Amino acid sequence: MIAIKASALFLGLASLILPVSGQAVNDVADAFDLSQVSLTDSRWMDNQNRTLNYLLSIDPDRLLYVFRKNHGLDTKGAQTNGGWDAPDFPFRSHVQGHFLSAWTQCYASAGVKECGSRATYFVQELAKCQANNAKAGFTKGYLSGFPESDISKVEDRTLSNGNVPYYAIHKTLAGLLDVYRRMGDQTAKDTMLSLASWVDTRTAKLSYNQMQSMLQTEFGGMNEVLADIAFYTKDAKWLKVAQRFDHAVIFDPLQQNVDKLSGLHANTQLPKWIGALREYKVGGDKKYLEIGQNAWNIVVNKHTYAIGGNSQAEHFRAPDAIAGFLTDDTCEACNSYNMLKLTRELWALNPTDASYFDFYEKALLNHLLGQQNPSSDHGHVTYFTPLKAGGRRGVGPAWGGGTWSTDYNSFWCCQGTGVETNTKLMDSIYFHTSDTLYVNLFTPSKLNWSQKKVSVTQTTDFPESDTSTFKISGDTSEWTLAVRIPSWTSKASVKVNGQAANVAIQSGKYALIKRQWKSGDTVTVQLPMSLSCFLRRKREWLRS
Repeated sequence: MIAIKASALFLGLASLILPVSGQAVNDVADAFDLSQVSLTDSRWMDNQNRTLNYLLSIDPDRLLYVFRKNHGLDTKGAQTNGGWDAPDFPFRSHVQGHFLSAWTQCYASAGVKECGSRATYFVQELAKCQANNAKAGFTKGYLSGFPESDISKVEDRTLSNGNVPYYAIHKTLAGLLDVYRRMGDQTAKDTMLSLASWVDTRTAKLSYNQMQSMLQTEFGGMNEVLADIAFYTKDAKWLKVAQRFDHAVIFDPLQQNVDKLSGLHANTQLPKWIGALREYKVGGDKKYLEIGQNAWNIVVNKHTYAIGGNSQAEHFRAPDAIAGFLTDDTCEACNSYNMLKLTRELWALNPTDASYFDFYEKALLNHLLGQQNPSSDHGHVTYFTPLKAGGRRGVGPAWGGGTWSTDYNSFWCCQGTGVETNTKLMDSIYFHTSDTLYVNLFTPSKLNWSQKKVSVTQTTDFPESDTSTFKISGDTSEWTLAVRIPSWTSKASVKVNGQAANVAIQSGKYALIKRQWKSGDTVTVQLPMSLSCFLRRKREWLRS
């Protein structure tokens, strides 16, 4: 599918908005706007296009059904969905925020105007649902596909229907925020702030102990999205609301670098850690940085399989025990989606540490790219990636290996994160400072570094091939090209215009090529590959 760039995109607000307070911490390296990086023909682009087909085919009115029904509005003759968005499913309406985010990502990255139109329409209809709250018997600002009474029950710990209401509300807030920050949609902002104000009002009434008790029920990344609202609105109030969702029983051990993850539902914890880093960047409290760093190190070094995924039957097991849990239900996809977000947040604070993107590359290539069914025109995905002997994707129920998702009868959490993953595959290839361009991933792509009036085209068949070529065009200027040399390679080489570059090349580091670049310059990076084994624990070998 060929997409045409939109004539104008809303500027990324991260570059425009001042910190909430003087204590805020800025990233050392900045991401490029999605509109500045485009994929070229490759498996990455194929994944993106299959997902785009799905995003353009799905009926928005069917996705709106549970919202309209709950808020007392006409459902406009739409059919109901099945799976995790069925009218009787406990946390119905969790997946719609993912679709909002994916639509805006396609609009921003590929300029697909229909995706932008769908996001705008969806937001307008959500606003109508919210505006009908008085007639529906709900409090001002509430917005969901399930009754507000479920919130009261989760607050007093009597909720027993399987609902995780704040998990779903997080997804709605995050989707609305993405429409606002990527498209400048005022209705999205107003609807988001009204729902966030409802969250503030509900949680302000709870004591610390009541709040901590409620947080035993999965709540997604409420601290993350509220900290992001603080950042994008320049209103420190929202950071305080975010901090109400700091889960002490999880955060306290991690701040002390103590691993107490065994037996915990993995994807319940991961968004909390991303939220901790967002709270650190907005407010500057170093305890949140320590929590995020320690969580990453513990999971990567003690709980991660060879493909970069984690968890068995959705749960963490004992440290260094993964070789004893090679089953049909290993490596939930949502976990890797969130680990990549956590990794990205940490690396941006310390871009000299290549180990972060060594992990990112492993999980993206081995887990998430392969999560999608290449035979599906709509890019359907699996829930788990089974690592038992003979295991394969697409066999068995969702909790037993993971059948492929469907258009209207699945809507698992991993389907929601899947549409997001495959519409932002370009977001972490390149990063920059004022005078350095970082190359973190070897992905066929084209970068428009408009700040330097320079473009970079990366050509590669990686990982089938060990060589990537970068062609520079545009203005002549001096800057540093920092290319990640993965820790898994040895005897890597870097050439500039066919000649060996006079730079330090070390596995697990960045090769720093500083020069006066001119249009037509080429850089060739070769990363020899070999099979290796490493010992995770005595008598427990993993091959990668």
